[in-house]
Amino acid sequence: MMKLTTLSTGDIAYRFYKSIIVLFAGRRKVLSTSVFNGGYREDLKAVFNNDCNPGAGMACTLKAPTYEEHLKMMADELGVEPGQSTGMSTAASMNNVAIVSDRYEALTVTALVTGGVEVNGGRVGDPASYYKPVEKAVIDKPGTINIMLFMDADMPPGTMARALVTCTEAKTAALQELMAGSNYSSGLATGSGTDSTIVVANPDSDLYFESAGKHAKLGELIGCVVKKAVKEALFRQNGLGPKQQHRVLRRLKRFGINEETLWQQYRSTTEAPAPKAVFMDAVYQLDQLPLLVTYTSLFAHLLDQFNWQLLSAEPVEQAGNELLELAVQVCHTDRVSIIGRNAAGYLAAWQTMLVAALRQKLHG
Repeated sequence: MMKLTTLSTGDIAYRFYKSIIVLFAGRRKVLSTSVFNGGYREDLKAVFNNDCNPGAGMACTLKAPTYEEHLKMMADELGVEPGQSTGMSTAASMNNVAIVSDRYEALTVTALVTGGVEVNGGRVGDPASYYKPVEKAVIDKPGTINIMLFMDADMPPGTMARALVTCTEAKTAALQELMAGSNYSSGLATGSGTDSTIVVANPDSDLYFESAGKHAKLGELIGCVVKKAVKEALFRQNGLGPKQQHRVLRRLKRFGINEETLWQQYRSTTEAPAPKAVFMDAVYQLDQLPLLVTYTSLFAHLLDQFNWQLLSAEPVEQAGNELLELAVQVCHTDRVSIIGRNAAGYLAAWQTMLVAALRQKLHG
């Protein structure tokens, strides 16, 4: 067992049994998205976050037939009365928790975040996998951003709900600033499919707020600590950060262009292709060219605006061809032009340019 931190409220966060539990030092107002004692409560004594991942490469198996029963068992194992606690589970390691606090005058806000989006990151409105919510004994999409947000101030339930909205906006802003892609569409991720959030306020505080939106200092602090904590947690868990994202293929992953699609096109269009290992080494080198990353990022955002119907096909084709012209100059290869005024045509042209650049690098 390890004591992680003592919050400004006097609540203490511990890490043990692959979980993080926060024991309350007094009365607390809690708003939770959990299926286990979720919703708005004033009778809870603790909140927790549990890592249900048994090991690398293994499915996250629950300890009970349903997720709610699993969380109830975890509460019991953590030594708290199940009826007086709420919690959530994830595949992210509790060792990778990010803890961020910020303060303005007498107000302190703290976020404890674990997270991963590499497997389960998605964009709101992406195609869903089921209609009726069926409890599963195995979590097959391990990639959850779990947030515990503590506000050392009192507020009514409605303001706590607004704090939850602000917290969610901050999570999405963090993902947007990382350019994290959805695994279910070509869009940018807004979260994962299994995110959970617990918001805690302190009714014993002398501070009382009725606003947690973006115009209020409380909302500003929530936004700052959650954005920072989400980014730190994703870096700790997945290595997701500016350095990892500064790659051509990271910018194109959500559009379905990757090492294998490049290899297949190269092999099918090249006489006497190089061995795959040699080809992949060339991909790695091309992947990191700073100007090519920049032009690819601009091209990707051009496609986003086309898909959002903010730009029409003709100017997108013109701007796309101009970016292709700049890219071929960086790669020292022959000119490639867009064929077809649709997303598939735009992407095909960019992939063809990359394959041509790789062919030039390998064969001269």
